[in-house]
Amino acid sequence: MACIFFVSLVLFLSLSPGAVQPSPDAPSSISPAIRQACKATRFPIPCETSLTQSNQVPPNPTPLQLIQSAIWVSSQNLHTAQSMVKSILDSSTGNVNRTSAAKNCLESLTNSEYRISRTTEDALPHGRIKDARIWMSASLLYQQDCWSALKYANDTQMVNSTMSFLDSLVGLTSNALSMVFSYSIFGNQIGSWAPPKTERDQFWVGGGGSGSNFRGGFPSKLKADATVCKDGSGGCYKTVQEAVNAAPDNAGQRKFVIHIKEGVYEETVRIPLEKKNVVFLGDGMGKTVITGSLNVGQPGIWTYNTATVGVLGDGFMANGLTIQNTAGPDAHQAVAFRSDSDLSVIENCEFLGNQDTLYARSLRQFYKSCRIQGNVDFIFGNSASVFQDCQILICPRQVDPAKGEKNTITAHSRNDPAQFTGFVFHNCSINGTKEYMVLYRSNPKVHFNYLGRPWKLYSRTVFIHCNLEALITPEGWMPWDGDFALETLYYGEFGNSGSGSNVSKRVTWSNQIPTEHVLTYSIENFIQGDEWIPSSQ
Repeated sequence: MACIFFVSLVLFLSLSPGAVQPSPDAPSSISPAIRQACKATRFPIPCETSLTQSNQVPPNPTPLQLIQSAIWVSSQNLHTAQSMVKSILDSSTGNVNRTSAAKNCLESLTNSEYRISRTTEDALPHGRIKDARIWMSASLLYQQDCWSALKYANDTQMVNSTMSFLDSLVGLTSNALSMVFSYSIFGNQIGSWAPPKTERDQFWVGGGGSGSNFRGGFPSKLKADATVCKDGSGGCYKTVQEAVNAAPDNAGQRKFVIHIKEGVYEETVRIPLEKKNVVFLGDGMGKTVITGSLNVGQPGIWTYNTATVGVLGDGFMANGLTIQNTAGPDAHQAVAFRSDSDLSVIENCEFLGNQDTLYARSLRQFYKSCRIQGNVDFIFGNSASVFQDCQILICPRQVDPAKGEKNTITAHSRNDPAQFTGFVFHNCSINGTKEYMVLYRSNPKVHFNYLGRPWKLYSRTVFIHCNLEALITPEGWMPWDGDFALETLYYGEFGNSGSGSNVSKRVTWSNQIPTEHVLTYSIENFIQGDEWIPSSQ
């Protein structure tokens, strides 16, 4: 333990802002293998220093051993970060905001630790490089989110020091992810490894697949393991959460199917990390309704906490229900559904809210034939999500919506070019609710609706073969703040139809996807859906 703390302390001092950085040509003791591997990273000097000081790199290492060593360095520093955040929590009695921020931060770091362990124990030893890439992408996101949680409760030196340490941790994890990225492209040809590139660099990853014609989704003929009904009769559970609690922990590949009968269930539902392959089977959109109203205007409540339904366990599936947040258009962030579930399938579901309706936070998610409604950044997060045959609807925003507004559908938050994440819309309909379209048609000059804006630096969103109605503003996409992310994001369109699909006045920093690269965003290539989404045949 003392050795781990020493390594963490050295790395903290060498990586923290304002610390003295070693010069590029000073450390002559760095091995050629480490130096070459670190050329693939965004932060090569901290990469070289941390790997050399770790004593984890064997003589004449293979590329895979170098990656494992980089992940080990990240993991050890993650443990130190967890201890630091735990100290913040222990010292925050009576401070509601800081306590909530520290709890959210700790949960994020736990998720990060889990994804790192799955990468080193399950993915890399078995050659599952795409799994390693998405799991390390999520691990990095969770560390960044921990930092973000503390940012709004930074009122002590302890919090400030922890945030500085998290900065260094994020850099180390980014470096490990960059190595995984290069390995996924170039394999053992380490001489070809280079810092990660994106579509803006004319770099495209993979291809192939069926495009918008992929046929798969929610499995048929499922038998319920538990039933939820309003009156609790006949041995059924009265709340959805009670049924979730009854699901076995870490049950392998077996699904635990919960039939939620018609009714309105006013509750906050959480599916923890250990509850895997939980399935919600409702009686139909608008019939089975899970509803809540948490929002960021309440003490100790952050966007992450507002979700009516929040899922961490992998393999989550849902069909035939509505999930909503009724906080209202003037309540700011109020999430209906938040998912960190890898290999998740959602079909024939409805998500209703205003700002931040659907938080597709991380990992691989598939939404089919769903109805998603909101007005401000109402599909957001840093997952690799595909939306197929979905109806995306903008609803009235302010208390006085007739005065006009600027609405944005998406706010993707990729923050590192090596993160293999993005939002892909296939064959979706983009329109407004009946109430909104009455307002829009009465005075279209004051109502502006955009496909998305960049929440983070490397935001990525594409619309392919979608129907964009007239309410979409000719510019198509909206900046976040000035020129932030405009040179690094990737916003693409291909083969869309409808009055809003005319690209002649699109912003210069959006793109038309080249025909030869459109299958980069196929379900098979982008989220490996052919390997895990059940066949709909």
